[in-house]
Amino acid sequence: MNPNLPKGDKRKYMQFKDKVVLITGAASGIGRGAALAFAKQGAIVVGSDINEKGGAATLETIKAAGGKAIFIKANVADFTEVKNMIDQIVSEFGRLDIAINNAGIGNLPARTNKTTLETWDTVMAVNSTGVFYCMKLEIDQMLQQDGGIIVNTASVAGLRGLPNNVAYSASKHAVVGMTKTAAMEYARNNIRINALCPAFSVTGLFDPEMVEQVSPGLPQKLINVTPMRRFAKAEEQVDALMWLCSEQSTYVTGLALAVDGGLTA
Repeated sequence: MNPNLPKGDKRKYMQFKDKVVLITGAASGIGRGAALAFAKQGAIVVGSDINEKGGAATLETIKAAGGKAIFIKANVADFTEVKNMIDQIVSEFGRLDIAINNAGIGNLPARTNKTTLETWDTVMAVNSTGVFYCMKLEIDQMLQQDGGIIVNTASVAGLRGLPNNVAYSASKHAVVGMTKTAAMEYARNNIRINALCPAFSVTGLFDPEMVEQVSPGLPQKLINVTPMRRFAKAEEQVDALMWLCSEQSTYVTGLALAVDGGLTA
């Protein structure tokens, strides 16, 4: 038991001990934060990303703190790579307890008729098809064991429109739909499937300073329409994600949880 844990109910703080947790998009942002948080609670973390350098940095941070982790480079838009990733996890650890399908990309703002076919195809391939590939194989494995937990990273753009981002919004609506559908299909198999729907969170994918350079004034406009009048911190999204995976949410499945400072209220 980690002596630095808060006093009180130790179980709450180490309930992921020795759980095998897959996190895609683990090289940065919410994925990296989740990898560190699970490792801190004793999980065996399998981080995956196409960014090998960033993934290695996440891995080293975990190991330096005494945690257990491996990194698997994989492109979630390639079914063969996803299958190889899942096969490696099962071969090495024998099971997959929790899967966080977090890998995703954005796109430069453009109206629908100005969105290129390349942008549409690339965003949908990673954000939607990639989640389907991962879920398909994760569920196959979880059906062979005693269940499991899946959390898909969607977005508030999967709950409402997002002007000038038709590909991103469509891809995240698809994630919410897949989450709800699969949750209903496997609820009796002890597999819980939920979606995290972050609003604008300061990560590598959303850097307000970079957005300001591309679209002057846009960050302030986004803050103005958010009731809390600020962007989220990555750790606030991680906290919600951890709850969805925890023993405190055992009756929750099919939920698209908006962590958005009141934006969708």
